[in-house]
Amino acid sequence: QVQLVESGGGLVQAGGSLRLSCTASVSAFNINRMGWYRQAPGKQRELVATISNSGSSTNYADSVKGRFTISRNNVKNTVYLQMNSLKPEDTAVYYCNADGLTYSRDRPGYWGQGTQVTVSS
Repeated sequence: QVQLVESGGGLVQAGGSLRLSCTASVSAFNINRMGWYRQAPGKQRELVATISNSGSSTNYADSVKGRFTISRNNVKNTVYLQMNSLKPEDTAVYYCNADGLTYSRDRPGYWGQGTQVTVSS
């Protein structure tokens, strides 16, 4: 079982920055791909960014490319999302995700509780 805890959300003005953190309850060396998703009121949850186990491969939604950066520090069991040039459209609850463990064929998907990001104009 993997537990994920997000932090770093808050209220920021348009053009500002926030850094989200997600800490896992197990060694991140044993977690394969991790990522960030977000869900705005009345909308479906959408992918924001993902990162491979080693951090060598990343993927971003078109809407955040050039503004957001995902990274991970497996020693600290933590994945980060640096969010720059924030827009009101980025307002959502942001969720941390881990798809599974490296030593298991199962990919159940693990989710954090979410952290609110609100961008004012």
